[in-house]
Amino acid sequence: MKNKNLQTEIDASYLYHQLAEHEQDPIVANVFRQMSEIEGGHVKAFATKANVSLDQLPGPSWRAKTFNLIGKVFGYDYVLGVLMDTEKALSNAIVATKQKNKQALTGTETAHVSILRNILDKVPEVSGAQMARFEKRHRSVGGNAIRAAVLGGNDGLVSNFSLVMGIAGASPDQSGVLLAGLAGLLAGALSMALGEWISVKSSQELYENQMQLEMDELETNPEGEKKEIALIYMAKGIPEDQARVMADDIMKDNKQAHELLVKEELGINAEELKGSAIEAALFSFFLFAIGASIPVLPFMFASGMKALVISVAGSALGLFLIGSAITLFTGRNVWFSGARQMLFGLIAAAITFGIGHLIGVSVAG
Repeated sequence: MKNKNLQTEIDASYLYHQLAEHEQDPIVANVFRQMSEIEGGHVKAFATKANVSLDQLPGPSWRAKTFNLIGKVFGYDYVLGVLMDTEKALSNAIVATKQKNKQALTGTETAHVSILRNILDKVPEVSGAQMARFEKRHRSVGGNAIRAAVLGGNDGLVSNFSLVMGIAGASPDQSGVLLAGLAGLLAGALSMALGEWISVKSSQELYENQMQLEMDELETNPEGEKKEIALIYMAKGIPEDQARVMADDIMKDNKQAHELLVKEELGINAEELKGSAIEAALFSFFLFAIGASIPVLPFMFASGMKALVISVAGSALGLFLIGSAITLFTGRNVWFSGARQMLFGLIAAAITFGIGHLIGVSVAG
């Protein structure tokens, strides 16, 4: 565990350095360099605790190098999102472990998450616009997007692999297997796309309705809303007299007052509502389709047992790669995770193949 923590800090220092090197805004780049230096300090502390000399420290792991490659290809906003997700996950794990062992929480468990926020707050050159841009970047992309890509491909591969094997078990006819595989690919991808569109659209409509209600309340009962704003400030530790003055000031601009109430009272980030439901649907469609195409492609160019063997081999390789990719987030052993994913996928396909074979024999008899 000690070596794992050490490697995590080494990777974080490396990735923050990469963020700094590829950040065009010099002020934000300087913040990332400070973060890299802080993580470097953590590396030295962990190395001392683990009795590891600094000249024997390992370099960044393959996971960190992979995320850096993703940053180069798709943009370093993804890397920032992954770092923030990792920091939150580590803090949550520490809190959960302490609670499980009935240990007292000292308040330092989540300090790692707020380091970047504190630096941003204390650097006077960081403007409100830069802060807003940073918030938008690390919330809108990152670990969740990459994780969704991996899981979307996995859903397509596992479901269509099982379908293709079930049809192949029932009938060796190449055209029947190919037709079923393509139908499964299209139906599954459309279902995923529609589900994602509905999810995003319904969330947007729900939040937009809540925001409109808040605006109506602001216009019909400004005094009541002003009291709410004052209470919000007081809850943040601002003295009552000062909070009331601040509430009076912000109520002079309905737009600012509305933004504050939406964020603080409703907990809604207006920037997140700007995401396109169509883009989300297309993203889900293509991710599912890519995974689902793997077991089908061999039947386009071969037939019989040859196509079946190539389909199984290609799908097994795809399952292993997906299992390996998942370790980017879990930190588990690559070979173990990849082999486990491949085993479960092959078992599912074998079961559907067996059921298909029994049905085929029964129908033929």
